[in-house]
Amino acid sequence: MFANKSELERGIDEIKKSPSNIGKIELIVRRPSVGGREVVEKADLDITSGLVGDNWLERGTKRTRSSSVYSDMQINIMNSRCIALIAKSKDRWPLAGDQFFIDLDLSKENLPAGTVLEIGSAKLLITAEPHLGCKKFLERFGKDAVMLVNSDIGKAMNLRGVNARVLQAGTVQTGDTVKKAL
Repeated sequence: MFANKSELERGIDEIKKSPSNIGKIELIVRRPSVGGREVVEKADLDITSGLVGDNWLERGTKRTRSSSVYSDMQINIMNSRCIALIAKSKDRWPLAGDQFFIDLDLSKENLPAGTVLEIGSAKLLITAEPHLGCKKFLERFGKDAVMLVNSDIGKAMNLRGVNARVLQAGTVQTGDTVKKAL
């Protein structure tokens, strides 16, 4: 059921082929409730609420004393080639918990914190907050997947993904271009 270590290691070269400047939205997932997932073709991004209809704002975080929201984790993005390798089938991608799966090099070298992405008619700011494999990711994709995304190469390539916040509101849809603002 889960991808094994050798399968995952063989797939790294394919992930490294991700475009560096202009990519594409492969899947958008809204999380209306804890554990809930809705694959949507089109979504609105808002500066305050993030992905409209997602529970990010209501959920809060344990990273602040008051369990209030943490805007540097408003939007979660994962490389589509990486999730394809880990999940094995596209219907399992939403289990990762990210809102956007894009074909773009998310490595620290290519998208350092502070990079702006133009995504549909919106703009996102990549934040420094790390996005790592957790207990839920382990349960859904297995030990080898967590070990890969949390390894030195996994962290350098941001295989688990990146966090971002909405800089400019707009509409996005599957197939839209994702462009690194230069």
